Amino acid sequence: MRQVAIYGKGGIGKSTTTQNLTAGLGEMGKKIMIVGCDPKADSTRLVLGGLAQKTVLDTLREEGEDIDLDYIMKTGFAGIKGVESGGPEPGVGCAGRGIITSINLLEQLGAYEDDLDYVFYDVLGDVVCGGFAMPIREGKAQEIYIVCSGEMMALYAANNISKGIQKYATTGGVRLGGLICNSRKVDGEAELVQAVAKEIGTQMIHFVPRDNDVQRAEINKKTVIDFSPNVPQADEYRQLAKKIDENDMFVVPKPMKIERLEEILMEHGIMD
Repeated sequence: MRQVAIYGKGGIGKSTTTQNLTAGLGEMGKKIMIVGCDPKADSTRLVLGGLAQKTVLDTLREEGEDIDLDYIMKTGFAGIKGVESGGPEPGVGCAGRGIITSINLLEQLGAYEDDLDYVFYDVLGDVVCGGFAMPIREGKAQEIYIVCSGEMMALYAANNISKGIQKYATTGGVRLGGLICNSRKVDGEAELVQAVAKEIGTQMIHFVPRDNDVQRAEINKKTVIDFSPNVPQADEYRQLAKKIDENDMFVVPKPMKIERLEEILMEHGIMD
């Protein structure tokens, strides 16, 4: 079983990318569970057809700790299983605790014993400390993919996340599998992301073009592969799924100093 965490700047499209990617893996016959690690609880809605899934923390608050796995896990497209950690009531407590509580509960209820090929953790924003780092800090996820674009702040975040991976590489055994460029149509975007990936010792595993088929599928509460299986964008996610399934490049990243990152951005005209 491969345990994968998806990180990246807030709003970069991690949840959309994760769900469309897992749809591609599910279509290949892989058995998958997505664990949503975001209080917004939007990490599974596309694979579940828009089902408003009750989160782990909400269930524990309402039902107590004596619950069955079916209370918190639902099955959607291609048999993909989905769980949402949820978060505390607004203004109260630490959202990162929801991730810790959820993963511990899933282990207790035997969710990881279901002959899974993959577990994906869709993690909030670019936070790499505290509870949000749990998937990498405690070795729950062995491989990380960072979703980014050619925008300056997305690449700052990717470099920052690489620092977190480097920090926990020895104790947790985590490795970086690559950068996924979720295009924002920045000039020279693919070349820039490839340059940043090379500098930190990894690869741009796939360039996902920007396409309105993604938004059309989301409006219909589905992944692209589910809603429009024959459009080119569906094939992009199939390619990404295949590349991740066959990936054998897992590294301890070498994050840059900010000055070096800014040099690369200037070389590609981003900071002119």
